[in-house]
Amino acid sequence: MELRHLRYFEAVAIEMNFSRAAERLHIAQPPLSRQIQQLEEALGAQLLDRKARPMQLTPAGRFFLEQTVQVLGRLAEVGEATRRIAQGQRAWFGIGFVPSTLYGLLPELIRRFRADHPEVEVSLSELTTVQQADALKAGRIDVGFGRLPLGDPDIQAETVLEEAVVAALPARHALLRHERLSLALLAEEPLVLYPARPRPSYADQVLQMFRGHGLAPRVAMEANELQTAIGLVAAGLGVALVPESVRRLHRDDVDYRPVAEAGVVSPVIMNFRRGDRSALLGHFKELVSSRG
Repeated sequence: MELRHLRYFEAVAIEMNFSRAAERLHIAQPPLSRQIQQLEEALGAQLLDRKARPMQLTPAGRFFLEQTVQVLGRLAEVGEATRRIAQGQRAWFGIGFVPSTLYGLLPELIRRFRADHPEVEVSLSELTTVQQADALKAGRIDVGFGRLPLGDPDIQAETVLEEAVVAALPARHALLRHERLSLALLAEEPLVLYPARPRPSYADQVLQMFRGHGLAPRVAMEANELQTAIGLVAAGLGVALVPESVRRLHRDDVDYRPVAEAGVVSPVIMNFRRGDRSALLGHFKELVSSRG
């Protein structure tokens, strides 16, 4: 599957007519039809119901169109930003993050950095900590915020803070009568774990919190997203251990309690390329150091 396949499919899906789509793309109709067939073969899915009158998208086609529009839109944004940078109009600074850091210090840091550097194109990428290492070395981001130590000699890491971990429970759960909850009590409850993949991740940190105290939690559900995990807690499918800043995600059907044991924390770790002395990174690190 190549980029042209996405552009061709978008045109056909918009026009719902191969002839008009071919005119729109300034190509002949037979090659366009072959390109769409190649795309369907590559995906192993039929995207168009050609027997319908008028032609229609299949359910798979509707999903693929939604994703195609997003991908092509993002590529257009990247292209425009690249042109501005090449013309000297704007510098560029990439920030990677795991989702839970958006409930804590990161939004304020981004606001302050953008206020200080309005001329800079700031790019934000949601990435796991492990993905951030690859993105840093490839130059796709300049700094990353994760929760796992990477141990990569090419990446320098600074622990920004040690964030307390709290238990998220469904509203009216029996354990809410306690002001603090021990890991032993929590280990008796079904556990909602996130992210399910890729690993290693925060999920492994949570499991180690229990194992470090000789406990074996019962994992009832796994979710890929933090908000999904909180939703499963709200539905009564289990409890979850989350960074304390997640409490800012206010929900009437979820409540939180501190963990009784000392030292049950999840670090926020700032990662950047070792030896990177760029002025923008330097200023960003100063903002992190001076956060109040």
